[in-house]
Amino acid sequence: MENTMYLRLYNRIKVRPNETIVISDIAQIVAHPKFKQDVENLIIYKISLQDKNYVVIDITKVLEQIRNNFPNLEIQPLGPSQSLIEIIIERKAITPVFFIAIWLLLFFGAALTILNFHEDVSMQEVHQRIYTIITGKEEYKPLLLQIPYSIGLGLGMILFFNHIFRKRINEEPSPLEVEMFNYQQALDQYMIMTENKKANGRTNGS
Repeated sequence: MENTMYLRLYNRIKVRPNETIVISDIAQIVAHPKFKQDVENLIIYKISLQDKNYVVIDITKVLEQIRNNFPNLEIQPLGPSQSLIEIIIERKAITPVFFIAIWLLLFFGAALTILNFHEDVSMQEVHQRIYTIITGKEEYKPLLLQIPYSIGLGLGMILFFNHIFRKRINEEPSPLEVEMFNYQQALDQYMIMTENKKANGRTNGS
């Protein structure tokens, strides 16, 4: 059993340009201590300028590299068969003017969206009708309903996004975080398929 090694690729990792990737960077290994560290330090890939933003490492390349150096080692691969490597390129910091412009655009865009929605469903008329039913009086601006409604709308958005600024209310993910996770999964799968096609194209062309 000491010659058996279990290997599981990570789904996604982030590296910097010109970085050298070893097996421990892209995979979790369970093996006997006498060769575990040597396997983890095997070089798998060297990031270059031609790689642009993404690289896909297939498990066959990892297995081939290990077998070339440790022919007597029995390898049991687990989990995903490919690892997506995202190359992080440093970008210039956003200027305060640009940040404020984006913030104002999002703020007024969200405000107009809420106002247009309320206008479409005639929310003011609904409040007037409810106020008349409860009090028996007609009121053009039923603030008794509109003020609590506005406060509740804000609180509802806080609960929906599960955040107060950067502080999370509880450990449960918000619907937005779930959708972002699903989007990231689909994006990763697309990038893996795209990079595989590019790699196959280069191989067939050569």
